[in-house]
Amino acid sequence: MPFSKLGLSDPIITAITHQGYTTPTPIQAKAIPIILSGKNVIAAAQTGTGKTASFVLPILEKLKDNETTRKKRVRALIIAPTRELAVQVDTNIKQYSSTLNLTSLAMYGGVDLKPQKQALIEGVDILVATPGRLLDMYTQRAVHFDELEILVLDEADRMLDMGFIEDINKIMDKLPQNRQNLLFSATLSHQVKALAKTTIIKPVEISVVNKANGPQIEQWLVTVDKDKKSALLSHLINEYQWQQTLIFIETKQGAAKLVSQLEKRGINAECIHSGRSQAIREKILADFKSGKINLLIATGIAARGIDIDNLPRVVNYDLPYPADDYIHRIGRTGRAGSQGEAVSLVSKDDFKNLCAIESKLGHLITRKEIDGFAPKKVVPVSILNYVPKHKKATAKKEKTAPEQSSSSVKKKAKTNQAPLPINPWGNKS
Repeated sequence: MPFSKLGLSDPIITAITHQGYTTPTPIQAKAIPIILSGKNVIAAAQTGTGKTASFVLPILEKLKDNETTRKKRVRALIIAPTRELAVQVDTNIKQYSSTLNLTSLAMYGGVDLKPQKQALIEGVDILVATPGRLLDMYTQRAVHFDELEILVLDEADRMLDMGFIEDINKIMDKLPQNRQNLLFSATLSHQVKALAKTTIIKPVEISVVNKANGPQIEQWLVTVDKDKKSALLSHLINEYQWQQTLIFIETKQGAAKLVSQLEKRGINAECIHSGRSQAIREKILADFKSGKINLLIATGIAARGIDIDNLPRVVNYDLPYPADDYIHRIGRTGRAGSQGEAVSLVSKDDFKNLCAIESKLGHLITRKEIDGFAPKKVVPVSILNYVPKHKKATAKKEKTAPEQSSSSVKKKAKTNQAPLPINPWGNKS
């Protein structure tokens, strides 16, 4: 089905065609007509499924024939959890609206207020904002909501994980009642549904988990002692000649240290984290996207803010918690149906997180051994392979029974192997 069948006009179709998009993804095909009809929507779609366009395109269609006429007013508000995601969504809006006379602005903390205030003075059609900076601007009377037509809560699960619920509730109290509400989330957890229940009236619920067209990500892990992780990473980079690679680590101190450790081994890398200025982070991200930087080390702030076509791999230097963050991290690769690779370096300290992740996936992640890096502290097999003691005893008796052939034993062992390659939803690629 082409985009023209979804109710989008020629100028918007022209703009997205220039971006290389000809056929809508499942979430776009479902959400766009419903949003154009004016209904409230709650949508669940995994990272990399074209979720942003599924709400941006119908918003552009609804706003294209008019403009903001009063100062400091906005017609559509998109609330995002991180600065990186706000910038990315605004970039998409500008690409998709290149043939329209509409304005947009990304507004976030960590930078000077004055340029954002100045941009709001003449009014903005679409404002993409993080919760804290939005409340700050409202308190300073730099933005007003009395002309607001559409509200979008993007990555709602992430905002709740980051503790933004109070800010979101404060924002809701200041918005006009007569508006269209859209909530998009990678998962529809109980907390997300509770938020939707209090903010969205009579929504249409959309859930898209299309395994056939979802990301094709080969996942594998290497077990290693914690103090050998940087040496192992260096070995993998050199051995496999890794180029553009996004490496996730838990702390900003760890990110800076890893850059230094790689540099001592002749490997150039950069890092982004909350301790670096917004200008530096944006410059590094731009260089990573363009290929000037091959290896980017990032803390969780970048998990949902980096959108790179054909990113070949992500590496989990540290396994994240909760398990959903693992899905979001590896979702940076294998986007739009392309192939991707997700590699995790797992020490014994990561075992509980590994169990949670593999339980979330519903299968074991394939383990590979690298010569010279076998851990002294062995990482046990995940809880997915847990066998009760009485079954172990039964299995032992069966194994010693004379009628059991060696071929049947081999067959049983084979069935316990983890599938390869695999993707975040557990199906074979």
